Amino acid sequence: MARRRNAIGLDIGSSSIKLVQVKETKKGVQLLNFSMAPLPPEAIVDGALMNATAVVDTIQGMISAQKLKSKEVAISLSGNSIIIKKIGLPAMTPEELDESIKWEAEQYIPYDVNDVNLDYQILQSRPEQGQMDVLLVAAKKEMVEEYVGIVKEAGLEAVVVDVDSFTIQNAFEVNYAWPPGETVVLIDIGASMININVVANGITSFTRDISMGGNQFTEEIQKQLNVSYDEAEAYKLGGERGVDADSVIPQEVERVIQSVSEAMAGEIHRSLDFYLATSSEGRMSRIYLSGGTAKVPALARTIEQRVGVPVELLDPFRNIQIDQKLFNLDYINEVRPLAAVAVGLALRGPGDK
Repeated sequence: MARRRNAIGLDIGSSSIKLVQVKETKKGVQLLNFSMAPLPPEAIVDGALMNATAVVDTIQGMISAQKLKSKEVAISLSGNSIIIKKIGLPAMTPEELDESIKWEAEQYIPYDVNDVNLDYQILQSRPEQGQMDVLLVAAKKEMVEEYVGIVKEAGLEAVVVDVDSFTIQNAFEVNYAWPPGETVVLIDIGASMININVVANGITSFTRDISMGGNQFTEEIQKQLNVSYDEAEAYKLGGERGVDADSVIPQEVERVIQSVSEAMAGEIHRSLDFYLATSSEGRMSRIYLSGGTAKVPALARTIEQRVGVPVELLDPFRNIQIDQKLFNLDYINEVRPLAAVAVGLALRGPGDK
């Protein structure tokens, strides 16, 4: 059987673009390429492309710097124009489901069903009750076309369009495998969006997007300390960038970071409480954080205290072979939590469902 081709994982986030290329071999998954480039502030706001030229230029720069030959990429979307619902339907054959899914979807989607791209996956059949659980995903066509168009303008072809929370599930599966009988929570915290995906026994049972993210920290620090965007960014990550190692992080900053972390942990807690109240799956055993904002030191602690479940940073390279001659491991270690979506995308290939 021919080895399947992997697409290049291209994670177009609101503050940076991450690119990952892997090769799946008999011996496991190898990292071929990894790069990351910042986007100017406001280039993407709430998922909408405000400065398409900057995004196209950044992608082209990354592709030529890495001298990539392949043109096939996998991209993903998140935010308000994506709707994910787990629905219970009467048991039916895949053919019957294919025919009726559009009609079923109309009841769950606040948009005109003709304006969205629909996809679905049968999660489990419950023949004894004559029922089946189906995961329904709808993405606004306009948004999909916008992102596919950007990629095309950069000279590439989007062969897979996925959803952020599922790409992280992909990355988790390859690196950790699902603990049997357990419920884990995958939370990706980017610059402007939090994606929550609760996975019970390897199956998604609840997802939610919250419009919050790392920008909240930066804006609050800017406002309270009257500093520039760049200074605020540096303070947010504990002085790793820009602020030199000897400078003391003002107590003010710690206070701001703590209060934003509390607000964020509160929102996450509310969503998970809602999940627990409406689900029969039982308690959650662990929370894995990914995304750039996961690196804010106070955040994992605060979520752990608030939700009462152990929290750790997701390592999307945990089971991926990295050649130390080709990659700077210090840099990779620094950016691990940020690469989860891109790694999940890089595990996809043309023709995947």
